[in-house]
Amino acid sequence: MGKASRRRKNGRDNDHETRTRELSAAPAPFVSRPFEGLTGETDWVAIREVVPAATAKVTFADGEVAADGPRTATVATVLPLSWSGLRRADGAVMVALQSGSTTGDASRDVAQVLLATAAADVGMPLPYAPLATAVTPRLQDVLDPTAPFEVTVHDGFDFWVPDTGDLDDEGKEALEQANAAAIPTTKLESAPAAYWCRVGERSYLRWVLPHNEDAATDALARLHAASAAALGEGTRLLGAFRACGLLVPVWDLDPRLAGVDYEEALGKLAARLDEALAQSSPLSSEERRARSGLLSRQVTLR
Repeated sequence: MGKASRRRKNGRDNDHETRTRELSAAPAPFVSRPFEGLTGETDWVAIREVVPAATAKVTFADGEVAADGPRTATVATVLPLSWSGLRRADGAVMVALQSGSTTGDASRDVAQVLLATAAADVGMPLPYAPLATAVTPRLQDVLDPTAPFEVTVHDGFDFWVPDTGDLDDEGKEALEQANAAAIPTTKLESAPAAYWCRVGERSYLRWVLPHNEDAATDALARLHAASAAALGEGTRLLGAFRACGLLVPVWDLDPRLAGVDYEEALGKLAARLDEALAQSSPLSSEERRARSGLLSRQVTLR
């Protein structure tokens, strides 16, 4: 190879290295629905935004961790001291969805913490995680897409440790304080990602809908205009908020009833919502007013 050819080749190599460095330093691009494509997208959103104490097991895709590394991990709502991740003394990998760095793509944020925690020494927490970048893999790349995503709702945070009996007095006191602050929550079975909770003397249902935000808003407006959006006597649709690109309507419920008492009503509401989603006609004037009311009370989380 002549000198001129070598210079051209070296120039191309240098350009490639420069572009790689620039890309690795570039911020993660914004993704409006970061968990789209994952099994249980709505429950991912619920754990990140709605539920106070819950866990779910995930499985790493082949080749994403070292051959002798962990094959599974636990995603949780929160961890002690707002840690992003924890490699427990028993080797278990745990990451928190409600803490840690936040970029334009929550999927990259969580994937980065998962991989870093899986590579950490046993017994070590990951207090913070560096910001994800454009080359950070996403959960959709890191996790086995065929593995189920099943949420377990907890009364408190005992899941932080394998055996609470092993805690010292200070640790037990901290855990007791955390448990005392946990909001009673129940995952209902009549619809995916629907969670009943009790806050003080009030109770609510928050339901993460898997549909396009605009379509879901239109469907709720149709139901509201037809006085068909309630969950029974003493209940009302308060409004909705947006989280991770999905709509989360909220109902005020009868505080005398428990979550299980709303299973039948929720099943019927889910059927009515499906019917409303299937309608293609333009909204009526009353339905448009209902939609405007929903939008006026809507907020966006992250």
